Amino acid sequence: MELRLLVTFEKVATVLSFTQAAAELKYAQSSVTSQIRSLESSLGAELFDRLGSRIRLTEAGERLLPYARRIIELADEAQRAVQGADEPAGTINVGTMESLTSYRLPALLELFHHRYPKVRLSLRPTLGDETRQALRQGVYDIGFLMERDTEHAGLETEVLTAEPLVLVCAPTHPLAERAGAGRTAGGAATSVAARLETADLADVQLVGTEPGCPYRDLFEDELRERNGAPPPFMEFGTIEATKRGVAGGLGVALLPRMTVREELASGTLLALPWAPPFQLYTQVAWRQGKRLPAHVRLFIDETVRLVREQESDRWPSDR
Repeated sequence: MELRLLVTFEKVATVLSFTQAAAELKYAQSSVTSQIRSLESSLGAELFDRLGSRIRLTEAGERLLPYARRIIELADEAQRAVQGADEPAGTINVGTMESLTSYRLPALLELFHHRYPKVRLSLRPTLGDETRQALRQGVYDIGFLMERDTEHAGLETEVLTAEPLVLVCAPTHPLAERAGAGRTAGGAATSVAARLETADLADVQLVGTEPGCPYRDLFEDELRERNGAPPPFMEFGTIEATKRGVAGGLGVALLPRMTVREELASGTLLALPWAPPFQLYTQVAWRQGKRLPAHVRLFIDETVRLVREQESDRWPSDR
């Protein structure tokens, strides 16, 4: 089996499209088709079922795929070893989410930009199930997750930190007087108020990111279960837009504390005394059994180090 045929097979198996594989590999589509037929001929087995305009792996293709990926990874590792490159180099496809990209990863991205310029990071914005599926298929090398569960089928994970969540409102919001810190609409300083219960949020207008966001979905499920009806959500596309909506008095929002730390410190937003009945964990994940190239292993190690340094540097009130 020629290595280039396995590379083409792995790409087609990952994207399940001859056309997309050809574009990403910079081949003519006829070349991709010819290479797959050549590989099938050498193995004496069909690797794809052709279903009109769609394709899927046959049983033989499913069996071959993990071996192809291991061979490709070993070939890349061997090339780097022979070249004797002292400086880390290579591309890392990273699945991540907006909150982590904007608030957890800037120090990591800056580090790699300046210290490891030959490592190219390609950030792909995805959430939850989509990230996990892309990792299993080999589309992503690394994925960042913010999930309640810390074990995922077919993946290896490193838990970086528990991710505190906070329910926030504007100082002018009717619930502002229940906030544990800040000022009410009249400007008077608030004191620590009685805890808010989930039932207290039954008729409150909620502001949130799009469905699929883990804390949004868990919050919505909790409200629906406790209050017996779908909660009234006003959806915004990004965390920044959500924060602006809350600051403008449109409703309350549950967000990772790291995303609203500055607004809480300035009093632009107030923290409400509602404790989420669930805990999320920020994690870095990769495909189980994958031989990690040195530059990918380095990325994971630096991620763990920097996030844990960030956590140790927090003020106690931020935890």
